[in-house]
Amino acid sequence: MNNEPKKDPSARLRNVLGNQSALSHLPKKRNDTTDFMPEHESRKEPSVKKDVTHHAAPEPDPVTKKRRFNFWPAIWTIASVLSLTINLVLAILLFSTWMNLPSLNVNGATDVVTDIGTGVLGGLYTNFEKMDRAHITRTIPVQTTIPVKFDLALNQQTNVVLSQDVTISNALVTVNTGGLNISRALATIVLPQGTTLPVVLNLTVPVDTTVPVSLNVDVDIPLNETQLHDPFVGLRQVVEPYYCMINPEALNLDGQKVCVNK
Repeated sequence: MNNEPKKDPSARLRNVLGNQSALSHLPKKRNDTTDFMPEHESRKEPSVKKDVTHHAAPEPDPVTKKRRFNFWPAIWTIASVLSLTINLVLAILLFSTWMNLPSLNVNGATDVVTDIGTGVLGGLYTNFEKMDRAHITRTIPVQTTIPVKFDLALNQQTNVVLSQDVTISNALVTVNTGGLNISRALATIVLPQGTTLPVVLNLTVPVDTTVPVSLNVDVDIPLNETQLHDPFVGLRQVVEPYYCMINPEALNLDGQKVCVNK
């Protein structure tokens, strides 16, 4: 039997932790440099290793990604600020106008607006009416050559004057004189130059030539007889309701009322 008194458990634990041989049998970290050292060297410094505390190396901060600047939120913000500013200014102007409305000369301003509208709309209506009644007049010089080609038929009686003496052989001649009568005798006669002979012309003459033409042609085209008439009338009809709204007594170029049916 062992007569030694039993040791306290806490004392036994301190004894185990302080024993050098027990520390040498503990597993070592693989990344430690002592794995590459001889066994006798690793046993020489157990006390140093006992006090060394291994601290985990701080992980490097992750590289912050470069953030791209988003323009759209900035643009919307600026646009919203401008819109609110403009609306605020307009609201202030409208409020000021409403407050000062009794002191304004509304009738005078209305007359000015009416005169301007009458001048503008009346000018448009009158000019559209003048354009519809306008004429295109111009003198166009013509310098050209016209080809002429046709057959000319002739069938008429005319007189021919001999340009020289003409001899007629074996002509039947009848001569009645006081002492001599010859009836249908063959003879040779000579027609002197300048003798006029009645003849009948019955023939077809072909004509193929060119005729020079040089003249001035006067042109007068009324626009209300062209395709421009409908557009001019349509423009007048567009302006007419507003013109009659401002000036119900408006007159056209003929002195007739424009707003008869309005």
